[in-house]
Amino acid sequence: MSERVLVGTSGYNYPEWRGSFYPEKFSTDKMLAYYAERFETVEINYTFYRMPTEKLLAGWAAGTPDGFSFTLKAPRRITHDSKLQRCEDLVQAFCRTAATLGPKLGVLLFQLPPNFKKDVAVLSSFLELLPEGARAAFEFRHPSWFEAEVFAALRSRNVALCVADSEKLSTPVETTA
Repeated sequence: MSERVLVGTSGYNYPEWRGSFYPEKFSTDKMLAYYAERFETVEINYTFYRMPTEKLLAGWAAGTPDGFSFTLKAPRRITHDSKLQRCEDLVQAFCRTAATLGPKLGVLLFQLPPNFKKDVAVLSSFLELLPEGARAAFEFRHPSWFEAEVFAALRSRNVALCVADSEKLSTPVETTA
């Protein structure tokens, strides 16, 4: 079986990339289109800080070629403030808005804070909130999460384990989706 690997970066809107990646004098509003000509995917961190609007996502989709995909980092209100609990309305709003990207929606990335220790019951309940067929991944930043019961919970909903490159934490390579 042939697998497709997409290569991209975490973000694209970096003025300091002018002169190295982007042309020296380059308009910020052209960065996404330029980036999308060279990479097939991007992780959007903006959505961690602010809930995106449908208008914003529709603009991103229209400004990128067919086959391009966006990974949206889940809002911190879900992952850090609520710690996956009592956030059903936020999850529904995020997933509904993310769907605006249509086929350009790649993965919904749920990056948990380093002080959030394993709680399989909370994780399992949260996974039930995700729409059927949603492509999601979890990035755990506390080592207590790297256990068989967590991997089983992710597998039960076809949710990927995000393997993050970090000097502080070694993420096991475990296929869950």
